Amino acid sequence: MHKETELKLRASRETLAALREHPLLKKRNKSGWQTRELLNQYFDTPERDLSAARVALRLRRDGEVIIQTLKCRGQSVAGLSERNEHEWHLDKVKLDLKKLDATCWPEQLAELDKKTIKPLFTTDFTREYAEIAWGRGKAKVVIEAALDQGFVIAGKRKEEICELELELREGTPEALLELAAELAASLPLMPCDISKAERGYRLLDPDSYELGLPVTELQAEMPLDDAYAALAWQLLGSSQRLAEQYRHNGHWRLLQDWVRCLAELRALTASLGQAAPRPTTRALRASLDALLEDWRPLVLAGNDDEDIRRAAPEQFAEELEDPRWGQFSLETARWLSARAWTAERKGRGERQGKAQLASWLQHLLGEESRALKLPLYVQRPEDLAEQLPRIECVQTWLHHARQVLDLPQQDRLYGELNKLHELAEQPLVEEGKEELLEARIEQARAIEQNRAWKHLLKA
Repeated sequence: MHKETELKLRASRETLAALREHPLLKKRNKSGWQTRELLNQYFDTPERDLSAARVALRLRRDGEVIIQTLKCRGQSVAGLSERNEHEWHLDKVKLDLKKLDATCWPEQLAELDKKTIKPLFTTDFTREYAEIAWGRGKAKVVIEAALDQGFVIAGKRKEEICELELELREGTPEALLELAAELAASLPLMPCDISKAERGYRLLDPDSYELGLPVTELQAEMPLDDAYAALAWQLLGSSQRLAEQYRHNGHWRLLQDWVRCLAELRALTASLGQAAPRPTTRALRASLDALLEDWRPLVLAGNDDEDIRRAAPEQFAEELEDPRWGQFSLETARWLSARAWTAERKGRGERQGKAQLASWLQHLLGEESRALKLPLYVQRPEDLAEQLPRIECVQTWLHHARQVLDLPQQDRLYGELNKLHELAEQPLVEEGKEELLEARIEQARAIEQNRAWKHLLKA
C-alpha cells in the first residue's frame, strides 16, 4: 500500500496544448514528454456496494502491463487529494478476487459476496507525462505531470476526459499547490475534486456525485484559528464541487449554493477582527468581492427571471474558461495551508486567534447583534441593505457553529435572519416598494422578539 497525493485540474484541449510548451514546465522537465495508452475497467456490485464504502476497484492495461488497483477515498479539497492505494501486477486481464483480503478490504464489506462484483464502466485515455523537478529551498521536489485526454464510458453515455494531473513523488503537498497556482496564473485550470471513477458513477446515476463534504465538527474549546481553518476548507471544497456539478448539469440551485458558499467564506474571513489583520486577508477578500460582484446580482435577478436562469450555464462556462476561478481556488488553498492570516500577528490578535471558540463567538455575536441596531431599521427600512455584511456574519456563524452555542430558539433565529437577509437584498423599485418596506419592518420586529436574539443582545 502507498499513499497517493495528487492535484487534479480540469482543462480544455487548448490549455493542455499550451501546458506542453509552458516555460515553467519546460525549464523543470527532466524526462521530456512521453505517451502511453491507459485502458481502465472499473468494477462494482449491481447495488454499488463498493462505491457506498468509498472504494474504487480498477483493472488497468498499460501496454503489456496489467495492474489491479483498490483505491480508498481520502480527503480531497480544491482538487488536492490524498488517498491510500493498493496495487497488484497480474498476468491476465481478469480480476484476482483473492487479492482483496483483510489486509486491504474494508471491514464494512467483509460479508460481501465478491463474486457479485462485475464490470461497470471504462475510463480510457491517452496520457502524456513528464517528470518535473526543482529545488524548493533546501528540499527537492519531484512531480509527475500528466496530460490526460479520453473518455469515461458507461453504457451508451460518455463524458470527455481532459485534465492535468500533478502527482507528488517527492516533497511536500504545498509544492503541488505552488506549481498549479503558477500555471493557473495565465491558463484556465479548474481544480477538480471529482475523480474519473466518480464521473463513471455519475454517468450511471446523476445524483451519485456528493456535493457536500463531511460536516466540520466544531468544539467549544477549540481555538478560533482551528475553527476558521476547518470551516474555510469546507467552504472552499464545497464551492469547488458545486462549480463542477453546475458545469455538468446547469441546475439553478447549484449556482445559488455556490454563491452562498463564497458569501459565507467572505463573512467568516471578515469576522476574525484582529485575529486576521486586514493586510493578511486583503487578497482573499478582493478575490471574493470580485466573484460576488459578478455573480450575486445575476443569481438575485435569475431567481425571478427564467431567461436569466437559462442563459446562466453558458455564462458560467465562460467564467471557467477564464483563469480567475482556478487561480482563486488554488491561491486560497495555498493561503489556508500556510495559515497566512496568522503571519506577523501580535498581542491581542494572537490572543484572539488562540481563544476558545465558544467564548470568542459569544462575544462576537453579541457585538454584531447590538451593532445591527434593528430598532433603527424599523424606523428606516429603506436603508436595511447597508447592514447586509453584518447580517451575513451572524447568519454564517449560526449556520456552522450552532453546536457550540447555548442559545434558546437558535434554529428559529437562523430562519428569521435568512428571511431578513432575503428582504434586505431585494432592490427598492417603485412597483411593490411599500409592500417590501412593510415586510422589512415586520421581519425586523419578529427578530427583536426572538429569545435567542435577546440573549445575544445581552452577551
